[in-house]
Amino acid sequence: MKALKDKLIAALKKSAADLVACGNIDRMTDPAVKKLFPEAKTVICVAFRQLRGTRRGIEDGTVFYQYSTSVETLEEVMIPGALLRGCAVLEEAGFEALPQKRQLLVSNDENTNFEVDYNEVFRNTKAEVTLDFEKCARDCGLGEIGLSGSILTDDFGPNQRWGFIITDAELPADEAVTAHLCDNCKECIKACPGHALSEDGKRDSWQCAAYYKGANRTRNPFMPPDAFADDPERLAIIAGVADLTPEHAREIIDQINFYPPNKHAFVASMCGRMCDAACYVHLEEKGVLKRKFKTPFRKRPVWKLSLEGK
Repeated sequence: MKALKDKLIAALKKSAADLVACGNIDRMTDPAVKKLFPEAKTVICVAFRQLRGTRRGIEDGTVFYQYSTSVETLEEVMIPGALLRGCAVLEEAGFEALPQKRQLLVSNDENTNFEVDYNEVFRNTKAEVTLDFEKCARDCGLGEIGLSGSILTDDFGPNQRWGFIITDAELPADEAVTAHLCDNCKECIKACPGHALSEDGKRDSWQCAAYYKGANRTRNPFMPPDAFADDPERLAIIAGVADLTPEHAREIIDQINFYPPNKHAFVASMCGRMCDAACYVHLEEKGVLKRKFKTPFRKRPVWKLSLEGK
């Protein structure tokens, strides 16, 4: 089966995948895997780098569309195409294979997917089985789960997106990763413009959604002077210190129309996942990432607009 695994990896890499990790079914801790494919023997995690350059505009405060359009391209074009090609390789060898990309599904109104328009998220779909992407990526051997919940790899830190192939082919498993990158520095928590991450790294998805889209004036150069004018918590909101209920978050999100949205469900991001950016900077400064660059990602102090007069 090693020859089949090598052929599969070659096909995935030809489809621009950067990292491929295989885990046997006994190592999978997410029960959804067996529910989706009871005869599964192997789960293959297929990861693509998020180009460092697509974060440059938000890091420097110059161009904001590149980050979210790159996420959309990876999730809606690159990853599905690679998964389908990988599944075809397995089918040609006589095995069944099930591709899995992220779905716009949540179990209830208490949570949302902060990267997309909340109106595009399907809720109360209890009959639908979805994978825990971070848990499965860790179990496949892609990387470790950091404090903020992001997957961290030696190659790209938190800067990758991924999907899965579940198959009844019993492929050789890769070694599980021993956690060694996250040192609990809490830079991810400090960096969030809307304090959406608690001290233990738990994410408030509605709080995150509002500030991901740009509710913090100090990180949003497109916010007009009269934004949220009728909201009694206006100053706390634009300063990033308001504690938002899901209902209040939706009201705020509906008013954030300061920057053109993407063509599909993904929303334009003003923060560009500052939690992940801070994590990447920390790992790069520690010198623990395999991929090296001519210059550091963070070249100057983090920019911040004044709230004076607002």
